[in-house]
Amino acid sequence: MSAYAADPSFDARTPASPAPDPDPALAAERAHLDASRAALRRMREDTEALDLTDVGGNEVSNKLVHSLIQDRIAALADLADTPLFFGRIDGRFADAPEVATGTAPVEVAADPSRPLERFWIGRRHVHDNHGDPMVVDWRAPVSRSFYRATRIDPLGVELRRRFGWTGGTLTAFEDEHLTDAAEHDAKSVILAAEIERPRVGPMRDIVATIQPEQDEIVRADLGETVCVQGAPGTGKTAVGLHRVAWLLYAHRERLHRSGTLVVGPNRSFLDYIQQVLPALGEVEVGQTTVEDLVARVPVKAADSPEAGRLKGDARMAEVLRRAVWSGVVDAPTESLLVVRGSRRWRVPSYDVEEVVAGLRSRDVRYGAARDMLHQRLAHAVLVQMERAGESPDDRVQDSVARSRPVRDLVNAVWPAVDPAKLVMRLLSDAEFLAACANGVLTADEQALILWTKPARGVGSAKWTAADAVLVDEAADLVARTPSLGHVVVDEAQDLSAMQCRAVGRRCSTGSATVLGDIAQGTTPWAATDWPTTLRHLGRTDARLEELTRGFRVPREILDFASRLLPHIAPGLAPASSVREAPGSLAVHTVDPQAVDKAAADEASDLLKLEGSVGLIAADAQIPALAAALRDAGLRHRILGCDDGPEAEAARLSLVPASLAKGLEFDHIAVAEPTAIVEAEPQGLRRLYVVLTRAVSTLAVVHSRPLPPELG
Repeated sequence: MSAYAADPSFDARTPASPAPDPDPALAAERAHLDASRAALRRMREDTEALDLTDVGGNEVSNKLVHSLIQDRIAALADLADTPLFFGRIDGRFADAPEVATGTAPVEVAADPSRPLERFWIGRRHVHDNHGDPMVVDWRAPVSRSFYRATRIDPLGVELRRRFGWTGGTLTAFEDEHLTDAAEHDAKSVILAAEIERPRVGPMRDIVATIQPEQDEIVRADLGETVCVQGAPGTGKTAVGLHRVAWLLYAHRERLHRSGTLVVGPNRSFLDYIQQVLPALGEVEVGQTTVEDLVARVPVKAADSPEAGRLKGDARMAEVLRRAVWSGVVDAPTESLLVVRGSRRWRVPSYDVEEVVAGLRSRDVRYGAARDMLHQRLAHAVLVQMERAGESPDDRVQDSVARSRPVRDLVNAVWPAVDPAKLVMRLLSDAEFLAACANGVLTADEQALILWTKPARGVGSAKWTAADAVLVDEAADLVARTPSLGHVVVDEAQDLSAMQCRAVGRRCSTGSATVLGDIAQGTTPWAATDWPTTLRHLGRTDARLEELTRGFRVPREILDFASRLLPHIAPGLAPASSVREAPGSLAVHTVDPQAVDKAAADEASDLLKLEGSVGLIAADAQIPALAAALRDAGLRHRILGCDDGPEAEAARLSLVPASLAKGLEFDHIAVAEPTAIVEAEPQGLRRLYVVLTRAVSTLAVVHSRPLPPELG
């Protein structure tokens, strides 16, 4: 491997600054960068100059076209501090022009007979006036060679070049000659610098550092559901987001019609990842939490862990199914009498019973079957009309279906169901619950989920988050939930069976990327294995991938946290790390009366280092720590409480342990680990999550003995 930096002092943590007389090769790369930025600017200006006057033909189409053009303009933004390209490959590829533009198959073959081709790999496609690529999108088929080429299988690549940057300035490059037998593999300094670069603010993309095992998941086909079991620091969240970006590149028209969605564990997590997809030029992907996804009723209360676990049990789906269909009268005693003009038409009760039985035997939603009942009864009347010599048409049938006698009979034998009112009755009426849960829930279990005080109405009911999921299930039983083309669900190990069903029906005709870590399950209903979770998601055919090689968290920190694994997830292998950082772990024992001050002092010391800082503690300890930080004069934000640009700009975040999942900070101080463990039933798993949020430094401050599981 050969390298060049404009400043000879360039290293992994201090990118070089441009020199007055750079190497000619570096000067040529900078010239290509300038030309590429100019071409991107021209592409944006050409898009902005489009005449969109009445281009759609009507008002609705015009608005749609304008929206698409605005999205295209946003995707062509050139961020000054973001590298336009991060790599280059020189090689001899079959169908080179096609693989650069995305029109060739994904598998890119080498072709020694072709002339040498050169492609710069970046975050988006840029072309010159002739349409030739100046920067190739990282998702294009040819870019696969950049990520997966090796000396054993170079995939047509003869030279792979990585670029080092300071902000938006190109400062260095590093070359690998994959077909040179005399050159040996060496650790990439530039790659290590990008992985270890301090991070302040929201999560960034990882397009410059995607590893082969990650790239394989990212480029999984649209029709395939992939479940990723990822240890801390393995990049599973980033892999899931980049898979969405790749799918939108490869199947844009289809996914534009069907939609894509990212489901995260909480709003703080979504704030953390919100910039990743826009930075990759994708601005159309929705992001939400499970709570927002099923927000059909206002959540005003919280369940006990036992009640929440039971309401999230898969058995509740059968209880709800029975409740929804309980109102149907299988043996109606009333006949249907329809009067039209001077004629009276009667459908006897036994014919009505046959129609109802036929609809009940069909695998359709309750509401759809109810709509069919109107038409089936009307059709029975039309049959009698035809037998009497009349010639009714479809308009007559529709008129009969809408008539008062038909509507009254349908309401009597197949009443309309309001999902929220149904669940409210189920949780308020002991007799109704007992009838629907007979043989499914025990008497004690029924008593556990019954409301102690029945609500007067849907608006005044004290709904819990688990109740909202039940309402969503009932709503799907009444009318099918629309399906999206692709859904990414992160921290999926924390979903209950009923929450899994809620997410799964949002991609029932599409595919999914399921991300998580069994060891980090912290809810009372957390999963203990992936096959069960995938079954509840309706994805038993999913491909399970495991990421165990960490890139961000140092080995010293992972080894410390992994002491908990035998106690929280004995079936999982400990994560390994490619990074070693002696001195990255420190454990301080302090006086019981000085824990808050000691934690604030530790945070102050960490702020002297470059990068983001998090102070994490049990939720109940946050107010006292906030006071200690204020006394120390340390500017900070309290995650989940402080909003606005001033709070966002603070380098120090005070993090309740319950919100730490999915986040990362360069440096972390953890206050009183034992209090974190004692705060909840899954306390050891919560502590494992907290300890693995650090990228460079972990400082543990405690006065009480550490949990014995930490040794």
